[in-house]
Amino acid sequence: MSLYQVQKLIYQLNRDPRTRQRYAEERHAVLGEYDLTPEEVGALEKPDIGLLYVLGVNGQLLMHFAALHRIEWTDYLDRMRQGLKAYGPVREGVYAATGYEGIEAHDARLKAEREAR
Repeated sequence: MSLYQVQKLIYQLNRDPRTRQRYAEERHAVLGEYDLTPEEVGALEKPDIGLLYVLGVNGQLLMHFAALHRIEWTDYLDRMRQGLKAYGPVREGVYAATGYEGIEAHDARLKAEREAR
């Protein structure tokens, strides 16, 4: 897997208007400039936010990538949860210890805090 390459591409898309324009016009050519696995290419093309999350893409980068694809915030969060259910725990990166159970526990804690107010 080439997590660094995926994150480098997403970073460029998030920061560089020229890269975004090229990505919109010639996506395959832009993806070909990075050392990506077929699984990563498929996740980026779809875009499969859940799989990208499970592959280990940093959430800060991923949320901007989702916004680029006009994915609303709540849908973005749901796609990450669905990715954990569909593909298993995060494989690499800073979220590698995160599993679906951790997300459910986090959501329950937030709900309890809101209700306590």
